[in-house]
This record gives sequence, C-alpha cells and structure tokens, in this order.
Amino acid sequence: MIRAILFDLDETLFDHRRAVAYAATCWTESVSPGHQLLMETPALWLDLEHKHLPAWHAGECSFAEQRRRRLREFCGRLGLPSPGDLDAAYAGFLVHYEDAWAAFPDAAEVIDVLGGTGLILGVLTNGVPVQQEAKLRRIGLMDRLEPVLTPDSLGGNFKPAPECYLAAAAKLGLRPDEVLLVGDNLMLDAVGPTKVGMHGVWLDRYRSEPAPESVIKITTLCELPDLLSALQRQPANRPSEAA
Repeated sequence: MIRAILFDLDETLFDHRRAVAYAATCWTESVSPGHQLLMETPALWLDLEHKHLPAWHAGECSFAEQRRRRLREFCGRLGLPSPGDLDAAYAGFLVHYEDAWAAFPDAAEVIDVLGGTGLILGVLTNGVPVQQEAKLRRIGLMDRLEPVLTPDSLGGNFKPAPECYLAAAAKLGLRPDEVLLVGDNLMLDAVGPTKVGMHGVWLDRYRSEPAPESVIKITTLCELPDLLSALQRQPANRPSEAA
C-alpha cells in the first residue's frame, strides 16, 4: 500500500527549463547585446548544468564552485570574457532566473486532488534547501507539500544513491515500498528508487524517448491519480531481506 508520494521539484512541479531559457537569454543580452549565439544559450546552460552539478554531488567541489565553473565555461563557449567576479555575475543571472519562476499548469491541480486521499505529499530534490523552498513558496506549493527533503537532511546523500531513498523513506516513518517517487529524471526518479523497493514513476513531459520495459512513464501529472489507484489495487510486493 502506497502511503506517501514524493515529487521531484525541477522539471516536475517547477518549470526550470522555462526559467533557465529566460535567464540565460537575458543575462547574455545584458553583457553582449545582439550576441550571434543568443538563441543557443538556453540549451548550452542546461548542458553545463548536467556537466558540472555531478562534481558537487560527488563532494568534489562546493555548490558555489560548481556555479562558478558553469558560468566560466558558459562565457568561454560563447566567446565572452570570463567575469572578474564570477559570484557577482552569477547573482545577476539569478535575478533573471527568479523573475521567471513558475509552476507547471498541472502541478497545483493534481496536488489538490491527491491532498484529499490521506497520503503524505512531499518533495525529494537534489537541490539546496534555501533555493528549493523559495521556489515552492513562489509557486504557491510550499504549504501543500511536507516534508521537503534535500541532501542536507538526508545525510548528504543525493539521488540516485540508494542511501538517499532509504533515508527519505525513514524520514517519513515508512518502508520504501510504501513510498512513490515521481520525477522527470529517468535514472534518479524512476530507476534508482526501485532498486531499494520504492515505487518510481518517470514524468516525461517532453516525450523524449520510450520508457524501458520495467519503468512506469507518464507525460503529465494529470495521469497520476488514475495511476495511483491502479498501483493501490496491486498486491503488495515487499523487497526481500537480502535486497
């Protein structure tokens, strides 16, 4: 029986891609008006997120340092001089990023529906708590989702480390098989949790690719209530002690 649903935040409830597109474009235009690669900056920024965030997750650098590395390479790839004060320059990017914060249209609607089911509804994100909680407050979901779990509260463990999912379930006072995780990242939110007996659902908003045979995929959160009902009707399948 599923007793809790944990949602990833960025690209699941919060439209990170849209905010990045706005911020990368505005910031580049502010330092290099009319830059010939302006339209390519959103995709470049997202690529560099994927490249540099793992170093922070692995403990190889601080959160602030991975931001510096990202901005330095972003400028280099665009042929722009690296800012003398990378932290101040990044703060300028954040102003634009925060101006574009918004929830996906289906987020509040589905959370309202699920809020009447008696389930625990929370968040499991690899982000830092200050920023992620600020996003939830801005998009009006902070009071509807509790707890908000981040690596800071999970022993420094990031998805997809098994310890992250196990610690998350323990924080809820539940077994892993009583928790369902929904998120946009195939490995972090769908494949990873199933390895410890947690339920995982891949939210593929952009219909990027077919789901592996063992993975449950939805393309909108509006599919989640019916999926939950179907899962609740299935017989319990607890992980073995050896697992």
